[in-house]
Amino acid sequence: MGICEMKSCCSWLLLISLLSALSNEIQAISSDGEALLIFRDAVSRSDSFIHQWRPEDPDPCKWNGVTCDAKTKRVITLNLTYHKINGLLPPELGRLDHLRLLMLHNNGLYGPIPTTLRNCTALEGIFLQSNYLSGAIPAEMGDLSGLQKLDMSSNSLSGSIPASLGQLKKLTNFNVSNNFLVGQIPPDGVLSGFSKNSFIGNRKLCGKQIDVVCQDDSGNPSSNSQSTGQNQKKNSGKLLISASATVGALLLVALMCFWGCFLYKKLGKVESKSLAMDVGGGASIVMFHGDLPYSSKDIIKKLEMLNEEHIIGCGGFGTVYKLAMDDGNVFALKRIVKLNEGFDRFFERELEILGSIKHRYLVNLRGYCNSPTSKLLLYDYLPGGSLDEALHERGEQLDWDSRLKFLISENKPREIVVPNCEGMQIESLDALLSIATQCVSSVPEERPTMHRVVQLLESEVMTPCPSDFYDSSSD
Repeated sequence: MGICEMKSCCSWLLLISLLSALSNEIQAISSDGEALLIFRDAVSRSDSFIHQWRPEDPDPCKWNGVTCDAKTKRVITLNLTYHKINGLLPPELGRLDHLRLLMLHNNGLYGPIPTTLRNCTALEGIFLQSNYLSGAIPAEMGDLSGLQKLDMSSNSLSGSIPASLGQLKKLTNFNVSNNFLVGQIPPDGVLSGFSKNSFIGNRKLCGKQIDVVCQDDSGNPSSNSQSTGQNQKKNSGKLLISASATVGALLLVALMCFWGCFLYKKLGKVESKSLAMDVGGGASIVMFHGDLPYSSKDIIKKLEMLNEEHIIGCGGFGTVYKLAMDDGNVFALKRIVKLNEGFDRFFERELEILGSIKHRYLVNLRGYCNSPTSKLLLYDYLPGGSLDEALHERGEQLDWDSRLKFLISENKPREIVVPNCEGMQIESLDALLSIATQCVSSVPEERPTMHRVVQLLESEVMTPCPSDFYDSSSD
């Protein structure tokens, strides 16, 4: 090869290398994309929504839950609600300095709120409610002068509410309810204009916004608080309103119980006659434990012999039978009545729950039958009777602590008032009523998860002993 040809070849190789380097530079992921990938990697568990973010696609504006400004291509909205995201919030979120809306509520996020959010000075809305975030509210949030909406309710935040939040002059929506916040709510600035609904569920907060007297170190009312007599009178009114709401909710529960019994009386006889037919025609039993010495044929043979005499209970979804095997072992069979089109989803959901939660206080699910005409659940049989019988039919007088172990009264919903309850405290009852009203909210998103209910009960009502009912992976 001649010298000229070699120079020409080298020139082409150099040009190709430069173009390749330039192409790689152009395709490099943006700073916003890098921050989002760090967030994705910090997540320990989620659905597949954010795992579709990949560095191979350098444009984060096309990623799920991400919205960018059309001109600058910078991320302005991050919307990842209801995606079962478990993990920490990384400080790199502060690199999204054009972010206007941060929506991460109703997930499983835990740990502290990063102070680096102060760098996102364009933020107008932050929604972090219904997670497990802990630690103090960062005082640095007071630097977000454009913030209009801030919701951190239903978390595990502690400490006091920073006075710097009172400087957020554009703030129109604010909610830190149902946390573990303490101390006086800042009396000055924008926070002075929010109602008690923004702060409820924090037992150790005080201030004029919630009509709770703040006390100084010696236990005396502070000078900027209202009188104790006025405070008690308003608390009494609050308790009356809460009690009325809870009684209404319990009446609704009573109506559901009545409807369940009505269905049983109407459908029970037909059900018992059709049970043998339902499990016939090739239906099979799926067993969860291989130690049971029964085949599907053995169990179905026993099912075909069940009738009204074997019924031991009824509920809103069906009937429970006592199933005795030839070797003396006894089981409880729950037959679920198909009431609507969502029946299959209910059955699958119950199996999912019972299969994922294992606890010594839960009845053991042994197996199930899922045929086109019948949904049957096979449980261990407990001879001690039901909780309803223990509370309502044995006539035992329970003190307040015992009643707390069973959401307030041994009476039935229509007879909730107990005149001779010993050991009851107004503060404890008020907290219980508040939790109950949240559970029956007409807005589903406002109802706490059972994990959150356990948290609230343990922190506000019961003794400070952690519950082992829900493990770390339970909803």
